[in-house]
Amino acid sequence: MIKWLFKYGLVIFLFNTVLLNIESTFNIGSIVFISLMVIFIISLIINPLQIKTILFHKAFLFFLSINIINLLYFLFFHSIFDYEAIKFMISKGLQFSIISVSIYFNYEYYRDKFLDHIVYLVFGIVVFSFLLDPFIFAGRYMGIIWNENMLAAFAITAFSILLLKNNKRTNLDYIMLFSFLVISLSTGSRLVLVALGLVFLMKYGFSLRNIIYTILSLIITLFVISYNLDTSINRFVTQSLFNDRIFQYQYAYETLLKKPFLGYGLDKYAYIDLSLVPDYVFQTHTIVGAHNGYLAYLTQYGFIFGGIVIFIIFKESFQVYSYFSKNTENERIYLFIIIYTLIATLFEVFMTGINDFNTILFWFSLAFLSFSKYKQLNEN
Repeated sequence: MIKWLFKYGLVIFLFNTVLLNIESTFNIGSIVFISLMVIFIISLIINPLQIKTILFHKAFLFFLSINIINLLYFLFFHSIFDYEAIKFMISKGLQFSIISVSIYFNYEYYRDKFLDHIVYLVFGIVVFSFLLDPFIFAGRYMGIIWNENMLAAFAITAFSILLLKNNKRTNLDYIMLFSFLVISLSTGSRLVLVALGLVFLMKYGFSLRNIIYTILSLIITLFVISYNLDTSINRFVTQSLFNDRIFQYQYAYETLLKKPFLGYGLDKYAYIDLSLVPDYVFQTHTIVGAHNGYLAYLTQYGFIFGGIVIFIIFKESFQVYSYFSKNTENERIYLFIIIYTLIATLFEVFMTGINDFNTILFWFSLAFLSFSKYKQLNEN
């Protein structure tokens, strides 16, 4: 049982985010999450020597570094009774542990099959969504998922995985590619357009094919914007990429300036001090969080600790990119996830949370490539 948990803990952890993003299954997802965390921490405690080898493994040292930063920050700036900060620190440590242990014990599965299973899971979401709500262009489409942007994250990730894979495509693959593309655009998420540009660039480079695809995209754009729809294309043309983010960036920055060096605490990720926001702004805008992962880190930790965390992320990302940049196998897909997340974090709070699909997939991709690099260097 424990061995199975160590192998597939990451699968449960990631796939459970689907349950957490469907209103009718949210409570089930919460139970699964808490159960996984409790069982996993017990499993770590009763296997100390083996787990120590994994958590201190050279490939996962960047996880250890961030955990140490969290611990030091907590000891210096939090009370021992600060429950929310303790909860964040433990949850983040367990998130990193689940990823590290799963990769270590089941590397071949995550290299060869895991990405396919993500694609099939998302296709199941798309099919059920369409069956329950077939009107995909009647406003911003969310299907069975509680949030349009979250459905976009699922669909565009699956589309990118399938497009970047080198396997010979079947008829089902083409159906899934088309479904993921249409659903992604119907959500109205403008980040979908960023992901599409990046994935086609990584797949085909600066080629004649991409020039043709670009021309076709412009023609389709002119056609789509002639209709009063809420697709990603329509919203980008009418609102730009930053339109409804400006106020959130502004007040996140003003919040940061109140405590620039040491931040607001581990429990205040994606935090905005709403007392800084004038009442008239709430009448026309929704201000709920930073909507920028880098601002969120700096607000949470301050420039000193937050700067170190961001440096660790970029340093590790650069190292795996430098090593795998010419790779055309599944490693390229994980590179796409890393690069896309680093870009998308300018507009969303990716990388900062615990139970988010994009966040988990980003940290997993970084750890997987780091471990792959370690294995290849040692084999050579």
